[in-house]
Amino acid sequence: MTNNTLKKYAHSLRLSGLLSTLDLRLKEAETSRLPYHQFLEMVFQDELNVREQRTIARRQKAADFREIPSLDNFDFAFNACIDRARIYELAACHFIREQRDALLVGPPGVGKSHLAQAIGIEAIKAGFLVLYRSVFDLVRELSLEATQAAESRLLGKYLKPDLLIID
Repeated sequence: MTNNTLKKYAHSLRLSGLLSTLDLRLKEAETSRLPYHQFLEMVFQDELNVREQRTIARRQKAADFREIPSLDNFDFAFNACIDRARIYELAACHFIREQRDALLVGPPGVGKSHLAQAIGIEAIKAGFLVLYRSVFDLVRELSLEATQAAESRLLGKYLKPDLLIID
């Protein structure tokens, strides 16, 4: 079977992750004399990795974050009052699994929005659905809905995610 045939099959089966690394994996298998099962394991893992990255990207877009911050680039030295361990505990998403709430309180400019969105990113990576809204957007959306059906749809939108972040 030629590489072109394999590529056609991968394309037909919509295995774009496998397709993108197929040439590299075939060369790797040939030079390292990999057993068939090990080669298949690698190409399947490539496919799973691409699908997972696409899922994360889709969920980040659906969450509607203002930015995509991370905990790694948050300057905890900027505000010594922030308990780093507690923030990382929230990022582990146990409170979501336990269906508990979290409230970040403080004056403007101390990093609450950054941390809330970064925790939301970690929740998405953990497989949760997340929605981010400013309180102003939330109020505007609620006030614009005139019919009861539209209100029900909007309420469903806010109740669907595992984590609703209201900033």
